[in-house]
Amino acid sequence: MRKDASPATVPGNSVGKLFLCFETKPLVATLLALTLVMVIWNLQPYYENLISTTSRCSAAAAAAATATSTTIATGNASILPYTPPSSSSVSEKKVSTPKASSNADPNKRLFYAYGNAASLFVLMGAYRGGPRTFAVVGLASKPLHVYGRPWYKCEWISSNGSASLRAKAYKMLPDWGYGRVYTVVVVNCTFAENPNEDNAGGKLVLRAYYGESPRKFEKFTVLEEQPGSYNESNYRPPYQYEYLYCGSSLYGSLSAARIREWMAYHAWFFGPKSHFVFHDAGGVSPAVRAALEPWVRAGWATIQDIRGQAEFDGYYYNQFLVVNDCLHRYRHAANWTFYFDVDEYIYLPDGRTLESVMEEFSDYTQFTIEQNPMSSVLCLNDSSRNYSREWGFEKLLFRDSRTRIRRDRKYAIQAKNAYSTGVHMSENVIGKTLHKTETKIRYYHYHNSISVQGEPCREFLPISAKNNVTWFDKLPYVYDDNMTKLANTIKQFERNTIGSIHVFQ
Repeated sequence: MRKDASPATVPGNSVGKLFLCFETKPLVATLLALTLVMVIWNLQPYYENLISTTSRCSAAAAAAATATSTTIATGNASILPYTPPSSSSVSEKKVSTPKASSNADPNKRLFYAYGNAASLFVLMGAYRGGPRTFAVVGLASKPLHVYGRPWYKCEWISSNGSASLRAKAYKMLPDWGYGRVYTVVVVNCTFAENPNEDNAGGKLVLRAYYGESPRKFEKFTVLEEQPGSYNESNYRPPYQYEYLYCGSSLYGSLSAARIREWMAYHAWFFGPKSHFVFHDAGGVSPAVRAALEPWVRAGWATIQDIRGQAEFDGYYYNQFLVVNDCLHRYRHAANWTFYFDVDEYIYLPDGRTLESVMEEFSDYTQFTIEQNPMSSVLCLNDSSRNYSREWGFEKLLFRDSRTRIRRDRKYAIQAKNAYSTGVHMSENVIGKTLHKTETKIRYYHYHNSISVQGEPCREFLPISAKNNVTWFDKLPYVYDDNMTKLANTIKQFERNTIGSIHVFQ
C-alpha cells in the first residue's frame, strides 16, 4: 500500500495520518471498510431506479411541452374551412411508444391511436334570435359530454374594427339520454348589448373547450352579418306566417301517395298563412319529390337536403338536431310552430276552428296533443266503394279503443319563447305548458302506413264492425269515420290550389 500522495491533490499530511490510523487500529479499519462496501452494495438498485425514473420523467415533460404547444396553436387557429391532418401525422400518433431496444419485454403491450373517434363540435347552423341573442346548433361527442365538462364562449368581432364583445355561452343537450356517438348541443349566446347595433356587420365566433381547462379549445366562425343586413323588425310581430310545420328527418322507403295526401290535408287545415319545412335524410325519392314539388313551387313548402348527417351517428337520423335547427332557423317566421310526423293528421273535434283553439291557447308557450291511434291494415268490406281510388285516411277507419295507456304526444310551440326543443315537447322554454287539450285538438296516427307502397287495406271487416268492437291482433278496434268525412273537401282544395297534376291513385 502506497503511503505517499500527490501534494496537488491532497494537501498537508492528512493522508499520512489516515494510514497511520489504519496501521494502529487494523480491526477498526477492517470494520469500516466492510460497512462501506455493504452500503454501496445496497444503494445500487435504488440508484438505477432513480436514473430510470429521471429519464422517463424527462421524456414525459418533453412530450407534454410538445403537446401543449400544439394545443395552443390549434386553439388559436380558425378551422373554417377545416383541413384534416395529414396521414403521416395521424399514423405517428401513439398512446405508447416502444423503446428502441432489441431486448424489449414481449409481454409489455403497446397501444396505438389513429384518427379521431368523434368531433368536438359539428356545426349545422347558427342564427340570430333577437337583438342580443344567438343560437348555435350542432352535434358533439357524447362521451365527451358524459364524462367531461366541455364548455363554450361566444365572441362578436365587428367589421368596423372596434373592440370585440364576449359572452359566456349557455349550452343545452335536448336529446339527453337518446344520443349515440353524437349528442345534440344548442349553444345560446346572449350579449349584454346588441353586438351589431351600428349595423356595421361582423361575425360570431364560438370557442369550444375540450374540458375545464381554458387552454385547450377550438375557435371557429359560426355566423356572419353583412353591413346593413340587421333589421330589428324581423324579430317582432307580425310574422310572415301564422303556422309553421317543422318536420323530422324523412328516411326509408316512403309512399308518395301518402305524402301527397298528408300535404294536401294539412295545407287545407292550416290555411294560406302557413309553411311546411321537410328534411330529406334519404326518404325523398323522385316520386316523393314529385308529390311535394307543386307545393314547393306554389310557396307552401321547403325541402332541405340533410343527407350529409349520415356521417354522424345520432339518434334516428339526427332528428333532435333537425328539429332544433328548424326551431331557430324559423324562430321568428311564425306565431306557432308544429311538430309531428307525416303519418299523423291534426284534427279538431266537434267542429271547432283552428283560430278559436289557438286563441284559447295563446297564453301558453306550448301545448301537447293527444293521439287517436288508427289501424294501418283494417278497412271495411263495402262492395259499393272503390278503394283503389280512395285516399289512405279515407278508408282506414278503425281506431284502437284502449284507454288509460300512455301514448306519445306531439306539440305546438311559440318558438320565440323556446331556447331548444325535442321531438315530443320542449323542456327549455319561457312560459307555461298545457297538456289537457284532448277535447280541443287531437291527431290521428296511422302508424307505419307511410312505408306501405301498395294498397294499405290488407284486412277487411264486415259491415257489422261499424257498430261493434272488433278484436284484431289481440287489440280492440272501433269504427271512426271522422277523417273520411273530410276527404272530398281536401281533394277539392288540392285541385283549386295546385291543380289536377298528380298521377297517384
